[in-house]
Amino acid sequence: MTDTPAPASEPAATPEPAPDAASVPASDATSGPATAPVALPEPTTSRPEPGELTFRAPRRGKPPRHLADLAPAERKEAVESLGHQGFRAKQLSTHYFERLEDDPEQMTDLPKAIRAELVADLLPTLLTPIVQRVADDGQTMKYAWRLHDGAIVESVLMRYPNRVTICISSQAGCGMNCPFCATGQAGLTRNMSAGEIVEQVVWAARALRRGELAGGGDEDREAPLRVSNVVFMGMGEALANYKAAIGAIRRLTDPAPDGLGLSARGITMSTVGLVPGIDKLTAEGIPVTLALSLHAPDDELRNELVPINTRWSVDEALDAAYRYYEATGRRVSIEYALIRDMNDQGWRADLLGEKLNRRGRGWVHVNPIPLNPTPGSKWTASRPGVEQNFVERLRAHGIPTTIRDTRGQDIDGACGQLAASTA
Repeated sequence: MTDTPAPASEPAATPEPAPDAASVPASDATSGPATAPVALPEPTTSRPEPGELTFRAPRRGKPPRHLADLAPAERKEAVESLGHQGFRAKQLSTHYFERLEDDPEQMTDLPKAIRAELVADLLPTLLTPIVQRVADDGQTMKYAWRLHDGAIVESVLMRYPNRVTICISSQAGCGMNCPFCATGQAGLTRNMSAGEIVEQVVWAARALRRGELAGGGDEDREAPLRVSNVVFMGMGEALANYKAAIGAIRRLTDPAPDGLGLSARGITMSTVGLVPGIDKLTAEGIPVTLALSLHAPDDELRNELVPINTRWSVDEALDAAYRYYEATGRRVSIEYALIRDMNDQGWRADLLGEKLNRRGRGWVHVNPIPLNPTPGSKWTASRPGVEQNFVERLRAHGIPTTIRDTRGQDIDGACGQLAASTA
C-alpha cells in the first residue's frame, strides 16, 4: 500500500538471531497542485543483493524529540526540564492529540510568553509534505513526506464506506528485500521514530477535519478525529523497528489527551514473519490485528519471494502467528500476493489450507491480493480465473478468504508500490 544527503553507505548488517524486535484502481486519478518533480537525495545504501537481509538500520542523526515520542510522565519531565510547570505537558498534549493543533497562537491556555518555545521544543516539524497525489475520485490520497534528514517516506489515506484507513510507514525503505515489492528493492535507509510514525496519523486527521478527503459529510469535519483504522503496511518492516512501532501504537491507543484514543482493534501490524518480533508483540498484550505476509505455503518458493523465510520457515512463522491468536483471541490475517504462474497454483492453495487447519479452526483469515505492478518487475498479477480458483480451493478447506481491494494503484499507492516516488 489497503513513499538524503546521507552518511556514507554502510554494508547490510548480518542478520541477527533477534533483531530490535521487529486498491479499485483510479479511473480518473489526478494530482494535487502542479509541482515539479522533486529530486531525490542520494540513497543511504546501495540496492541489496538478491536474498540479502538488513536488520540493523544505518546510523543517522536522530529526529528531533517530539511529544509523541514520550509517555505522559516523560512529557512532564521534559516540560519541567525546560523550566516550566509540569502541568503544561497535559495542556500541550490536549492541543496535539485531542485538538490536533500545532499553531502556538491557538493555544490560548498557555502563557503567550512560552507558547512558541514549548511548540519549538516538543512539537517540532517532523514531516514536510512534498507531493500529494489523488485517486479513486478523491477518496484515496498518497502523501510523500521529507523527513528532517532528507529521507522520504509515504503514507496513503483511504475512505471506505463507514471507515477511514491510513496506511503508514515505519521505516524509510525496508531491509526485508522481497523481490516483488518496490520498497524492499530500494533497501533500508533508516528507522523512523515513534513521533514520525504517529505524525502521519495526526496529519491525516487534520486533513479529514479540513475536508480534503472526498466523501463523508459535515459531521466528519465537526469531529476532529475520524481515522478509524491504521495499518502498518506502508514502507518498512515495523517489527524490525520494534521499540518505535510499539511506542507509536501506545500513543495511538492511549485515551485522549495522552494519545489519540484509537481502538487497538482498528490497528493492524503487518510483518513478513519476524518470529521473535511476533512473540514480543504477543507479550505486549495489545489486541491489535496481526497480518502475516506469507505469499507462499512452501519453504522452497517462500525462500525466494520472502527472504526472511531463510531465517524463520513457513511453519515457524505460522506457529508464531497461532501463538498470537491464542494469547489475544484476535484472528490473524494471512496476506498472499497472487503472482501469475509463480504462487497461484491450486495445489498451493490446498497446501496453505491444510497448514492453517492443522493448527486449528477459526483462527485465521486469508486475504489474497492481486499483485500490483512495480517498475522493472518480471512478475504480474494472476489471471482472474486462476485467482478465483485459488480462493475457492481455500474456501473448500473452510478457510475464510476475501480478495483484498487494491486502492491507489494508479498513483503507486497500492500494496507493494510505495518507493518514495516523488515524480
